[in-house]
Amino acid sequence: MSHRYDTRTTIFSPEGRLYQVEYALEAISHAGTCLGILAKDGVVLAAEKMSTAKLLDSASEAEKIYKLDEHMACSVAGITADANILVNYLRQSAQRHRLTFQEELPVEQLVRLLCNTKQAYTQVGGLRPFGVSLLYAGWDCHHGFQLYQSDPSGNYSGWKATCVGSNSQAALSILKQDYKDEEPDLHEALMLAVKVLSKTMDSATLTADKLEFATITRVGDETKFAVMKPEQVASVLQEGEELRKAEEAAEKAKKEAKAKERKRAER
Repeated sequence: MSHRYDTRTTIFSPEGRLYQVEYALEAISHAGTCLGILAKDGVVLAAEKMSTAKLLDSASEAEKIYKLDEHMACSVAGITADANILVNYLRQSAQRHRLTFQEELPVEQLVRLLCNTKQAYTQVGGLRPFGVSLLYAGWDCHHGFQLYQSDPSGNYSGWKATCVGSNSQAALSILKQDYKDEEPDLHEALMLAVKVLSKTMDSATLTADKLEFATITRVGDETKFAVMKPEQVASVLQEGEELRKAEEAAEKAKKEAKAKERKRAER
């Protein structure tokens, strides 16, 4: 019955569903993974690169992570062409506010501006929802470091750690287990991101040409956005692999110790 109600974004089905919005979410679920983790001294963004061809001439080190303003960045999962439109809108909004008020636009206010536009595309005939989800990372004087996620419906929410794209549900399950009640530092957040990606990505091994990492930190009175270079990513991945092996060895030793105790108890 859904085909009778999925041709327009403005028509509700009898179950109260907007199928075009759900189809946009489905398109995002097939996109590369994007991950965000909030730390006490910064924010980590990680993304899976989809274009890894050797002959590709990349003008930028980042394919799915964009700088929006001096204090804010985002990563995207979904249709890149749609993402380019939204990123340009975010950049223009941030610069308009800076030009008018001579100050940085608060992070949540910028997120809300974009989500208002995304919601309008679900309510006007002749338009379709944007097939992209965004993770926003930034810092402002009101709330410090922040991490937000928005989807094609126009909804947004703040997160301590979240993931969008393929295998996002598996990634969220790992984040729920391993994210500490107290916010980790930036290095711990990077190691957690590597751990999650290593367990959820379809690739057997993680390499620097398949991933990109970026961080937002504070240096003095300035907010710094930095995209990691391939050699830095390789170093982080190697450290994460060493940490994983150490954890596995410790878990194995723990199981062996429990088995020995069980045998002694049986005797």
